[in-house]
Amino acid sequence: MNICFIGGGNMATALIGGLLGKGFAAGQLGVVEIDANNRARLQRDFAVRAVGNLAEGLAGSHAIVLAVKPQQLREVAQQLAPLLGGQLLISIAAGIRAGDLARWAGSQNIVRAMPNTPALVQSGMTGLFALPGTSAAQREQAQGILAAVGETLWVQDEAMLDAVTAISGSGPAYVFYFIEALQQAARELGFNDEEARRLSLATFLGASKLATGSAEDAGVLRVRVTSKNGTTERALLSMAANRVAEHIAQAAHAAAERAREMGDEMGAQP
Repeated sequence: MNICFIGGGNMATALIGGLLGKGFAAGQLGVVEIDANNRARLQRDFAVRAVGNLAEGLAGSHAIVLAVKPQQLREVAQQLAPLLGGQLLISIAAGIRAGDLARWAGSQNIVRAMPNTPALVQSGMTGLFALPGTSAAQREQAQGILAAVGETLWVQDEAMLDAVTAISGSGPAYVFYFIEALQQAARELGFNDEEARRLSLATFLGASKLATGSAEDAGVLRVRVTSKNGTTERALLSMAANRVAEHIAQAAHAAAERAREMGDEMGAQP
């Protein structure tokens, strides 16, 4: 399978690195990138073919990964339309619905993907949705491409990608926010910046590994480390009194609503 990336930014770079690590040959991967410096970087770092011309980049491709900004996708899709020959289109642009992309590109072979930034370190989580016109083989192709940078989850209803966006797409920012708060608390308790950073990051990494490696629910793990009348219980009671869990849920709902709004806004373009 030959894969052409349209756009050579961070997510495309992560996918290229992941695919090479999974055994793809550099000759199977190509990039269309308008910025000459980025083309040079991709050729230097990965030995892949990087060109500035769309028609040249698509030659011989079986799958096309649209890795441009959402605001650019309609124009790119319309430019692609006369050049397509049945290739699989994978869009990783947030907020653009598959039906709108199909309308612009004149193709039904579309998988919409919602990856997140941990894909940059091959620890991503990607939600996937395929239009009915996408073949089983093409679904497997999309699965193989996105699985190169982490885990994947298929949804049957495209509207659920808004929920994926709210939970895993935006989720890393929530985690960073909590880490920031924990580091601030550590500094207030007397640690210097480096010590606060080490304590907070190691705690998040260790707890995540513990939860990932356990078959038990996170709530069970929480109870297990919460001794009656102990320090952890006191902290959790404070969080409950301040409705921290409720506020986190409200934030995720707000993110999902914004994802729906973006889909409406982008889809209104002719």
